[in-house]
Amino acid sequence: MSNDIILLGHGSGGKLSHQLLDELIIPTLSRVAQRDQNDSAVLEGIESNRLAFTTDSYVVDPIFFSGGNIGDLAINGTINDLAMSGACPLAISVGLILEEGLLLDDLRRILESMRQAAEAAGVVIVTGDTKVVPRGKGDKVFINTSGIGVFDHGLRIGGSGARPGDKVLINGTIGDHGMAVLASREGLELESDIATDSVALNGMVSDLLNQFGEAIHVLRDPTRGGVATTLKEIALQSGVDICLQEKELPVKEAVAGACAILGLDPMFVANEGKLLVFVDPHRADDVLAAMRRRPEGERAALIGEVEATSTGRVMMRTAIGGLRAIEMLTGEQLPRIC
Repeated sequence: MSNDIILLGHGSGGKLSHQLLDELIIPTLSRVAQRDQNDSAVLEGIESNRLAFTTDSYVVDPIFFSGGNIGDLAINGTINDLAMSGACPLAISVGLILEEGLLLDDLRRILESMRQAAEAAGVVIVTGDTKVVPRGKGDKVFINTSGIGVFDHGLRIGGSGARPGDKVLINGTIGDHGMAVLASREGLELESDIATDSVALNGMVSDLLNQFGEAIHVLRDPTRGGVATTLKEIALQSGVDICLQEKELPVKEAVAGACAILGLDPMFVANEGKLLVFVDPHRADDVLAAMRRRPEGERAALIGEVEATSTGRVMMRTAIGGLRAIEMLTGEQLPRIC
């Protein structure tokens, strides 16, 4: 390609559009042969009584941040949304909305990271679309994804499955992604680097369901709104009370320090590589040990339990012994972090 930036002509459907697709996007993302480049992907050999389907859009600012970028974030986020239902992610579509003037080198980096993330998780990118908007009408690049997953089991995993007595586990430290994006956006110079935790969690979920089956009642990734909001959603869906132990919450020292300086609560800061697991209390220790055996679960912790059937309260036992009510924030603590 002779240009080094995205032009409006790249979205015209003509020669420049075909050059962008044939010379950059398709070879980088999926390597689909030209004879198979149709308006939809045909998925063959699927044998499942149930399918999981999800869609999401990514508008993170900035598009590059410590430890990742909008591309691998989009792939990992889509995979994780499928995995939280207990599905095995199978295929992803990618819609790119590019702003005129975007550097082709930046687009190439994003596409390469998307391919690498998909390959690492064993998922294929099978179809997509590209549009170009005039300069000033977008913000470099927005990405829309959809994903399909299949079930190889009969388990029903959802936010309404929490039961009194369940233990609440998390696979690692909270608030990493949101603070990494904020630090990159604002140019904050922190004593310790904070990087996104973005990673695909389908491998961990598969291991847990294969080993513990019906003992796993709820899986959920605490993205926007953080751990606090996600737990409140589960409590409301299930009609239960949840009590957390503040001293058990894993938070990196650098994240805790940055949040303290900025007046933020890490409980409400987004994560992109964490999952909450509600598990039968008799299997909690075994599940925790299994999580810790995987690299994305080395700092897994038991952070609370479901206490009773109620109207959906979440409380936290503070480090000094008091009780703090956890409610959803009225607004968004950190906008455009995914």
